[in-house]
Amino acid sequence: MITGETGTGKELAAQEIHKQTARHKHPFVPVNCSEFPESLFESELFGYERGTFTGADRRREGRFEEANNGTIFLDKITEMPLAMQAAVIAAGK
Repeated sequence: MITGETGTGKELAAQEIHKQTARHKHPFVPVNCSEFPESLFESELFGYERGTFTGADRRREGRFEEANNGTIFLDKITEMPLAMQAAVIAAGK
């Protein structure tokens, strides 16, 4: 866990850590958790299949799938509702 005020370079620190690991050949996917409305957050992180809901006219890969054995960096996760934080943490296990 990397903590710090906004603008202190947490993402840069996470990128450097990623580069030093065995996962460095896989994607580094940063996600600003505060930029998505609660109603879209699950779709952004986990994606969806065509026909899952009205308007889902194609399959969309989520950020976890996009990371594909790499690193997903969840910035500003503490700004999400607690129930959503728990769902994200459970998915990452």
